[in-house]
Amino acid sequence: MTQQKTHIYFMPGLAASPKIFDYLELPEDTYECHFLEWMLPIDLDESISNYAHRLSMEVKEKNPILVGVSFGGIMVQEMARFIDTKTVVLISSVKSDKELPKRMGFAKNTGLYKLFPTKYLKSIEKFAKDNFGGNIKKRVALYEKYLAFSDPRYLDWAFHTILHWKKNYETPNLYHIHGDADGVFPVKHISNYIKVKNGTHIMILNKAKEISEILQEII
Repeated sequence: MTQQKTHIYFMPGLAASPKIFDYLELPEDTYECHFLEWMLPIDLDESISNYAHRLSMEVKEKNPILVGVSFGGIMVQEMARFIDTKTVVLISSVKSDKELPKRMGFAKNTGLYKLFPTKYLKSIEKFAKDNFGGNIKKRVALYEKYLAFSDPRYLDWAFHTILHWKKNYETPNLYHIHGDADGVFPVKHISNYIKVKNGTHIMILNKAKEISEILQEII
């Protein structure tokens, strides 16, 4: 009898493309991997709940596993409110707004995040590529590969949504994989997580083998 595969849906981080999952190693005879992508919000006032509901319609299998990185981790928690899931796994993310660092609260309360020049992001990329050599070009190339969704309408919505996210519900079968060197979501604010030693916020790229092993233990 052919073994039925476990379906896993992966949600990348803020503005990231599914390419960030390229280095994960999961047995193809056991797991069927699906990769979700960011889409434009209906408008800047679209709630995270409504956005997650639209995104959850991309999930076709019953009782899948949802895996989200960073902002994608927040999003899969919201998606799990609309579909039955077997397991939800967060990587380099937060389980609730209470785990967000204080500096994000400051940015929200002061409105400083609104000053981020999202509409100039594309021109900054082009300027750096055309006028600087060496490592600058390499960094821009990496940016273009992994951070592919930089539409200002999405970025403005995403920054506002992350800072104003409030979680007042429980997510069943929730697991959290986090690096102890994460500079975006420091571990001093995180509880009940599976630690990755020396893991930074981008450990999905440089510690993919270790994360793959942890994922298989969980699921």
